[in-house]
Amino acid sequence: MNAKKKILITGGAGFIGSHLAEALLAQGCRVSVIDDLSTGTRDNIAHLMENPDFHFTRDTIMDEMVMRKLVDSCDEIYHLAAAVGVKYILEKPLQSIHTNVQGTEIVLDLASKGNKKVLVASTSEVYGKNPSSVFPENADSILGSTKTSRWSYACAKALDEFLALAYCRKTGLAAVIVRFFNTVGPRQTGRYGMVIPRFISQALHNLPITVYGDGKQTRSFTYVGDVVKGIIDLMATREAVGDVCNIGNPQGITIEDLAKKIKEMTKSSSELVYVPYSQAYGEGFEDMRYRVPDVTKIHALTGYAPKVSLDEILERTIESMKDKRSEAG
Repeated sequence: MNAKKKILITGGAGFIGSHLAEALLAQGCRVSVIDDLSTGTRDNIAHLMENPDFHFTRDTIMDEMVMRKLVDSCDEIYHLAAAVGVKYILEKPLQSIHTNVQGTEIVLDLASKGNKKVLVASTSEVYGKNPSSVFPENADSILGSTKTSRWSYACAKALDEFLALAYCRKTGLAAVIVRFFNTVGPRQTGRYGMVIPRFISQALHNLPITVYGDGKQTRSFTYVGDVVKGIIDLMATREAVGDVCNIGNPQGITIEDLAKKIKEMTKSSSELVYVPYSQAYGEGFEDMRYRVPDVTKIHALTGYAPKVSLDEILERTIESMKDKRSEAG
């Protein structure tokens, strides 16, 4: 009988990590999760705790001794632990840089020494202020001033990619890098600025739906289940090692239209209120007009194509948030 594959997920109590843990357990893997619960929650993984193939460690990836034990006992690593969300980055810039750079270096070094395959989660933020409307992986990164904290996240994640690729070239580490574009769905929180749960919460409470800027900025949204399947398939693809892939939905929508759609789907009496970036995030905040991925590469490697439409994503997320309200009430 084949031994079960042992997987380590850093940041596994987070939104994407908890869905990934579910999917890997369903495939018959043993799953270990480490999370310091700074942005993840026990609620996300509570339903997994009784599974004998699931193990949770509450600790930080900065603790090298703990990480060494976890890496030694796994076959593959999905490195998702990171400081995420524009609001969180702006509120905790130093902690964010430490986690995103030093934490990733610890993971990569241990993975290299232990000869473990690792997936490194990166972000569409690395494209920065590039004015393109669609982003292939080789598009230029155009970052703002170092005096604008907003760009520290993009810079840190770009450094993560440089580190992973350097380890691949110099030590033979089998690393796969994935740039996420707005992954959404049940369990995501609006606490750190995530737009869909924030809009839905406001709409369900008939509060003003606060659109930052003029609302004409275009984003794309991908269901977490499509993303999880995509990264699992990518990890199983030898040709993806040492490369960078976007993962997301090539269909974009303006934030203003997204707010209108959520208002209509929730039958909300909320009004749309436009809030200047300076009021939402402070003076000097910079945003980009477009953030839509080119997914040609990942489709060629794995056949990836998002299956869940935006309307379906919103329906599922609205129902999930309604259920949470009912449980809380």
